Amino acid sequence: MQINTIPKLSVDVQDGRVDAWQSIDDLIVQRRILPAMQAIREAEGCSLHRAIDVFAERYELLRRTRPDDFTVSSEEYGRGVYT
Repeated sequence: MQINTIPKLSVDVQDGRVDAWQSIDDLIVQRRILPAMQAIREAEGCSLHRAIDVFAERYELLRRTRPDDFTVSSEEYGRGVYT
């Protein structure tokens, strides 16, 4: 199984560039699902469908690489969110 790589997102901030993934990752870990998808859409300029796909890929990556940062189980994480 091959997982598509997620493109690097960046956001212009005055004179410099800031990596948008850190703030998006924080939203995902904090279970702020809709704001995370909105941030992905803004950073990528993509459709909601694409943002859902990117979110799902990023969520799986974070579950593997930062499991202790999540406060709820994977079963409970998306409860009540319907896309």
